[in-house]
Amino acid sequence: MKNHPQPGIVPEFAVLGHPNEGKSSVVSTLTEDDTIRVSRLPGETTRSTAYTVKMDGKDIIRFVDTPGFQVPKQTLAWFRKFEGNPERIADAFIETFKDDPFYRDDCELLKPVTKGAGIIYVVDGARPVRDDDLAEMEILRLTGRPRMAVINSKTDEKDYTQDWKNEFRRHFNAVRVFNSNTANFMERIKMLESLKAIDQEWEQSLFEVITAFQKDREKRNLLACAAICRAIEQSLSFAVSEPVAKDGDPDTLKEMLNGKYQARIKEFETRMFQKLRSLFKHHLFEYHLPEYSVLNHDLFSKQTWELLGLTKEQLMTAGAIVGGTVGVMIDAAAAGHTFGIFTAIGGALGAGSALFGGRKTAKNKPGGIRLGGDTLRLGPARNIQFLYILVDRALIYYSHIINRPHGKRDMTERKEKKDTPKNGFSTEFTFSRKMICSKFFKTVTGRSLIPDKKAVAEFEEFIKALLEDLSGK
Repeated sequence: MKNHPQPGIVPEFAVLGHPNEGKSSVVSTLTEDDTIRVSRLPGETTRSTAYTVKMDGKDIIRFVDTPGFQVPKQTLAWFRKFEGNPERIADAFIETFKDDPFYRDDCELLKPVTKGAGIIYVVDGARPVRDDDLAEMEILRLTGRPRMAVINSKTDEKDYTQDWKNEFRRHFNAVRVFNSNTANFMERIKMLESLKAIDQEWEQSLFEVITAFQKDREKRNLLACAAICRAIEQSLSFAVSEPVAKDGDPDTLKEMLNGKYQARIKEFETRMFQKLRSLFKHHLFEYHLPEYSVLNHDLFSKQTWELLGLTKEQLMTAGAIVGGTVGVMIDAAAAGHTFGIFTAIGGALGAGSALFGGRKTAKNKPGGIRLGGDTLRLGPARNIQFLYILVDRALIYYSHIINRPHGKRDMTERKEKKDTPKNGFSTEFTFSRKMICSKFFKTVTGRSLIPDKKAVAEFEEFIKALLEDLSGK
C-alpha cells in the first residue's frame, strides 16, 4: 500500500463516515462542484466516486465520495482477528467479502484507501458520539493510512464538538472543524493546510495544491474585475435615441425609450452576474439569492435607490466633484415629466442614465427626403449615483457568490441587519476612492473636456482591490 503521493501523482483523499453525516456536501464544497448529489436521506451514495479538481487543464487534487459505514462493529471484529500483513488489512477485507452483500458498502468505501488515498473522516458535530463511531474510528486507525477527522456541524441547535475532539485525538493525525454549509474559499485553504499535518510526506504535494488554489483565485478575481468594470462602463455610456414624428406623443415615446433603455442596462448586468457565477463554478440551473438580499429588487426600483449608493450628503459632495447638480437629482431636460419607473423614484427622475435630451437635424437626402427632425435621446448617464448603485450591486452579488459553499443546498439564509439605512459598500468609500469613481464617471460618460487616460485603469485597480478585500486575501 502506498504511504504518500509519488512525484507527479495527484493527491487523493477518501471522504469517509457514517451515512448522512455530510460527506457529499464536504466533497462538493472542497471541489467547487455543485452538481454532486447532496441528499438529507441516508444511504443515497452507494458507490465510491472520485471528483478531481482541475486548474488550467491540469489535475490538482482528488476527493472520493464514498458510501457510509453500514456494519462497523462487525467489520471491526474481523479487522481485530486479522493476522496477516497490517498494511494489507483493507485489501484482505475486500477480497474476503467482495461478494457478500452484508459488507457491500463497507468494502466499497475502503476501495480508495487500498489504492493509497488519505482519509478524511466526517462526522456531524450536532449529535453525540456513539459506539458505531468508535468502531469506525478504530477501523480507520488500523488501516494505517494518514487521516484527518472533520467535524461538520449541520445545525446550530446542539454542539458536541468538544466530545468529538476528545475522541479524535486518540485516532487521528489532525482534527478540523469544517462546516460545508458555510465554508468559504479561505476555509477551504485552511482545510488543505490541515491536511499537510497528517503525514510529513504529503507536505510538498499539498503545498503545491494550495499554491495552485491561490493562483487560481487571483486569476478568477482578475476576470471578475474585468467583467464588473466592463458592465459598469457599458451601463454608464449607453444611450438610445428615436426621431419624434410631427404628430407623435413625446410622453409615449419617452415611455418606449425608457423601456428599451432599462432592458439594455439590465442585460449588461445580467451578463455580468452570469459571468461571476461561471467564474466561481456555480452551475446550478437556478441560483436563488438570499431572501433578504437587496438584489431581489429591480435595478431601477425605488427600494434599490433608497438602499444602495451614497447618502444624500455624500451625493452632493460627489456631484460637486463631477461638476454637475447631482444633489438636485432632477434632469432639466425632462421638463417636469414623470413617467414609467421614475414616477416611483420621484426626485430621482433622470437617475441611472435616464436623461432625455433633444436635437434637431436639417440635412436632406437627395430627392428631398428629410433626415432627422426632432430626436429624443436617453443617456448617457449624468447622475453619478447610478455609478455607485451599479458598483454596490456588483459587489453584493460577488459577495453572495464567493461566500456560498457549493455543498450548500438549503436556500434559507439568515438576514443580517445593519444600522445604516444604506446596505451597500459605497457609503464606506474613502475620499480618494470617490475621486477615482468621479474621474471614471466623467471619462466614460464623455463629460471630461480632456479625457483622463488613467481614469479607467485606476477604476479597475480600485475594483480589483475591493474584490480582494471581500475574498479575504
